[in-house]
Amino acid sequence: MALAGSADSTDLDGSTESFIGRSLKIAFVVALYWFISITMVFLNNYLLDNKDLDAPLFVTFFQCLVTVGLCRLMYFLSTLFPGKIDFPSMKFDLKVSREVLPLSIVFIAMITFNNLCLKHLGVAFYTVGRSLSTVFNVIFSYTILKQTTSFKALLCCGVILGGFWLGVDQEGASGSLSWTGVFFGLLASASVSLNAIYTKKVMPVVDGSIWKLSFYNNLNACVLFLPLIVVFGELGSLFHFSRLGDPQFWGMMTVGGVFGFAIGYVTGLQIKFTSPLTHNVSGTAKACAQTVIAVVYNQSSKSFLWWTSNMMVLGGSSGYTWVKGMEMKKAPVPVQQVTVSKDMDEKSRPDV
Repeated sequence: MALAGSADSTDLDGSTESFIGRSLKIAFVVALYWFISITMVFLNNYLLDNKDLDAPLFVTFFQCLVTVGLCRLMYFLSTLFPGKIDFPSMKFDLKVSREVLPLSIVFIAMITFNNLCLKHLGVAFYTVGRSLSTVFNVIFSYTILKQTTSFKALLCCGVILGGFWLGVDQEGASGSLSWTGVFFGLLASASVSLNAIYTKKVMPVVDGSIWKLSFYNNLNACVLFLPLIVVFGELGSLFHFSRLGDPQFWGMMTVGGVFGFAIGYVTGLQIKFTSPLTHNVSGTAKACAQTVIAVVYNQSSKSFLWWTSNMMVLGGSSGYTWVKGMEMKKAPVPVQQVTVSKDMDEKSRPDV
């Protein structure tokens, strides 16, 4: 999908767009990213926390199905309005689907463990619960890609680890800790890192298109989720679910899927109007706001150390991003590699 507008756009007379105009556009894009990202997390928490429906795999499957449908719809609209909408071809190719399949398996693990972590830990502790994706990224980069990490970046990882353990300790002290949620958070963090690594390898197969990758990933996921739903006994839960014919329930499910699709677009939009580094800073601030909103909404009382753990995680993550950004500037790589790497690092880390 084409991203309309840019930070360096010009007026009809060729003059550079005013500072106020650019600032307003950037503020709007950042606000849009915050709104969609935070709303999506709360929506998923609402759907997954349904006491009458214990079927997290089915909820995730349906969201993948909505994404596939929206990709096809956008492609259809692009053929009707070629001058208005720019979207890559979504014609199915079995060979491409087969080559994307290994990534799809990691993708399924990532979104499933993310949702299970959110289900068991809730929104307030979610940021800390699945905060170790940066640490796992360092580990997998060394073990799989044989890439070393600088001392400064490792220090930032140490701050993240300290914040994680402090958060687990404080959540346990308050009596609301779910070790199941922590376990799923660890698996989610590992899956996010693996997804980023495998995505970089698969990108050439889909001509570097995030949207084509999303289409094949979600399509493969829909097929793979079906036997998992049967094996884990979710069909029985669906059969006995009293709201299966409730339009409001399916409306919320569909809205959740639409927001899941939209997050990929607004992520790319925010990166385009700002920068990958600014996007990370915005994401960190968003996570902080998301935590505060959840605590206020649930009328929870958290200790000073609990808040300290969140700040350590967010601060360590921001520090790591800044350090890696500075290192990339000092050691530039080919433009194409930078573009793919930045896109994958940002877009392969969903909020749910």
